[in-house]
Amino acid sequence: MGRRGGGDPGRRGERGRTGQGAALGAGHPDGEHPVSGRPLADHGLLAGQRLFIAGEWADPDLGHYPVTDPATEETVGHAPEASPEQVRAACAAARDAFGPWSRTRPEERAALLGRAAEIIRSRLVPYADLATAETGATTGTARALQVGVAAARFRRYARVEPAEWPVVPQLNEAGPIGGAAVMSALAIRQPVGVVACVTSYNNPWANPAGKIAPALAMGNTVVVKPAPQDPLSVYRMAEALAEAGVPRGVVNVVSGRATAVGEAAVASPDVDMVSFTGSTAVGWRIAEVCGRGMKRQLMELGGKGAALVFADADLSAAVAGIGTTFSFYSGQICTAPTRVLAQRPVYDRLVEQLAAYARRLPIGGPRDPATVVGPLISAEHRARVESYVELGRKEGAVVVTGGERPPLDRGFYLRPTLLADCAKDMRVAREEIFGPVVSVIPFDDEDEGVALANDSDYGLIDYVWSADTSRAFRVARLLRAGGVGVNTVARNMEAPFGGFKQSGVGRDVGVHALHAYSEVQSIVWPG
Repeated sequence: MGRRGGGDPGRRGERGRTGQGAALGAGHPDGEHPVSGRPLADHGLLAGQRLFIAGEWADPDLGHYPVTDPATEETVGHAPEASPEQVRAACAAARDAFGPWSRTRPEERAALLGRAAEIIRSRLVPYADLATAETGATTGTARALQVGVAAARFRRYARVEPAEWPVVPQLNEAGPIGGAAVMSALAIRQPVGVVACVTSYNNPWANPAGKIAPALAMGNTVVVKPAPQDPLSVYRMAEALAEAGVPRGVVNVVSGRATAVGEAAVASPDVDMVSFTGSTAVGWRIAEVCGRGMKRQLMELGGKGAALVFADADLSAAVAGIGTTFSFYSGQICTAPTRVLAQRPVYDRLVEQLAAYARRLPIGGPRDPATVVGPLISAEHRARVESYVELGRKEGAVVVTGGERPPLDRGFYLRPTLLADCAKDMRVAREEIFGPVVSVIPFDDEDEGVALANDSDYGLIDYVWSADTSRAFRVARLLRAGGVGVNTVARNMEAPFGGFKQSGVGRDVGVHALHAYSEVQSIVWPG
């Protein structure tokens, strides 16, 4: 689908930079990947990556496009441009495979997912090297939070959980449709069918794994359309699944920069459900198509997380938590606490400490162990984030620190930026910037703080910092957000995840993902 329009960030619908980087392998006569050191043929990138359709590696109808390393501006590899016809073929293959796969024993599906987890874990280093090259994530982040989390998600769904549960019996009195009887019932989770998984660029391992693993565990088949900026990692995931023994057509991967690729997958009559992570604007378009076909939807969309910091809060903990916005994926994460609401008694101190925190963060190449802040995904996205910083200045915000590019020769870098003295109606305080930018707004009392937090089109994850646990939980219950962190930005990976309002539809993670990728069937009988 297309990139975001208007004020919505173009994060995951944005086309990736195609750049003028050197061809992969240039200057490497030994034919090794410049990052991993493995033979280029091992990555499947030397002559261009192929599509994965019906268990076969297929040449793309529309050729290839370069995938750019956001830190070096060089070409990592060449991704395939699928035609709409190839996307429809992938959907048809998934439809053909659905019947046999859905009838396999849950234990067989779980065993396959477990094998995939071990294969991914065994290749942690080369897979993470590729992820770093595609996304600009630091080595530590790529290993632990991209590839590592992907392996953990496959492992999580490599266990069989009950797919049926009894319903309380009901006594029916005699009537026109029969005599008196006790009616028993059983509720059963059934697979939805073919799931189109449209994934985000900020984590090409954890995000697809979070869709593919529970979908397969429930007996669905999938067609994965990765983000155009970093699709090569998703093809490595497909290789791991094929090696683990996934049957033909159960997993298919098609990529491309054209909006027609995503549109063909979403609109295919063979697709029963769309699982999308990306911009709200693209989510609207997908929802319209799904509505016409009554297709199931799981949407994880934008966020503008509010962090309420009360006067009694542990400021050092609040600063460290909010500071993840500056460093984690360089702010390219929808759960980031980018809208800080500070109670007036601590407002000045909080701004001062956040600025000091941002200034201390080392910026540089993601392969340098000392680096904390890496590049943004593309030159276009960096320009977009910079335009928001300039807009903030024009709206009256004070740029306390950051807002400019560091003195690096190459790469799409931007210094962590703190905007103070913001007002609730400023665009920088309302729209998702999706970069290392934090806006700070003062408030006086609890009621005002809650009102400011809820005055947003989004409602993904908010945060509360207070030493008064009772107040923190009271405030959390008042926030219109799918999740609330109390004195933490950490997550419980079994807790349901999703958003209110424009932040999405549905919930996944843990057992909730099994519900998301299933239909519930009731069987009723007298007894």
